[in-house]
Amino acid sequence: MNKNLFTYKKSGVNIKAADQFINFISRESRKSLTRKKINNIGGFGSISNIPNDTKKPKIVASTDGVGTKIEIANILNKFDTIGIDLVAMSVNDLIVQGAKPLIFLDYISINKIDLAKLKSIIKGILKGCKISGCELAGGETAEMPGTYEKGKFDIAGFAVGTVSKNKILSKNKIKKNNLIVAIPSSGLHSNGYSLVRHLLKKKKIDIKKNKFLKNELLKPTKIYVKEILKLIDRNLINGCANITGGGIEDNLKRIIPENLIAEINLEKIKTYKIFKWLKKNGISDREMLKTFNCGVGFCLIINSKKLGKIKKYFSKKFEPYIIGKIAKGKNKIRLDGSINWI
Repeated sequence: MNKNLFTYKKSGVNIKAADQFINFISRESRKSLTRKKINNIGGFGSISNIPNDTKKPKIVASTDGVGTKIEIANILNKFDTIGIDLVAMSVNDLIVQGAKPLIFLDYISINKIDLAKLKSIIKGILKGCKISGCELAGGETAEMPGTYEKGKFDIAGFAVGTVSKNKILSKNKIKKNNLIVAIPSSGLHSNGYSLVRHLLKKKKIDIKKNKFLKNELLKPTKIYVKEILKLIDRNLINGCANITGGGIEDNLKRIIPENLIAEINLEKIKTYKIFKWLKKNGISDREMLKTFNCGVGFCLIINSKKLGKIKKYFSKKFEPYIIGKIAKGKNKIRLDGSINWI
């Protein structure tokens, strides 16, 4: 064989390693399949059943990534939680429409296949799928030398869910005097990491040597699927919002109808030590609110009489609490007071 001939492997792409990874995913995902589901891993497309118990089903789809939280995972060489983040970022958006997650697909692009790293990511994705009650139906892994620097990669997720036509959460269900209820986040979730990394760089903070930051910065995003779907099934909520990039203000205003306003009392918000640490290290109140969830991972809009019923579906750690109400107005959001950062 002529050693001077060009090969795909010489260009930096290892198909054999990719096949080994696909076989691993197939084995791991098969463990989570029920008898009625189809093992799609390794095929050209995924096939899934539409639930028979969904009346007049509508399809809801969402896609997202985890942003530069990936860079924190690279620094700490820890990849077992960002797969959970990836699932969370899409399925938490599906439930805002009232949809039950059905299938999830992932896309991983990487400089060079690192089986240990990729297996760790996939195990996190499978865990996220299990928490949210959906199936990892397929995905794609692309080895892209020259596009990514050594050790660098990116991940994206795609989720599809179904909702009965009469269960769709729409703006017209939200009325004056409804309460705005906060559900606590698990931490930073997967937003604002470019600002976090900028702060760390400017302050010359080595997170490898900081136990607090090591624990906080890779905490996986809370998946709210099971709790929210129970509330939707029982007609306990009029609307909800996933608090991601843009914070409370930008995300809540997306669901507020015309001529109504969400009045938020910031003093009611129960924040966490990580947000207080960021604030203390030089980020303004305004920047905190428009970049981070500040302790509020999800918001519900409900009738005032239903708060007691709603609370019983959450653990103490994520117990909902009131932060505002819906009133007449034109600007959609009004923030009063300030968060207690002390």
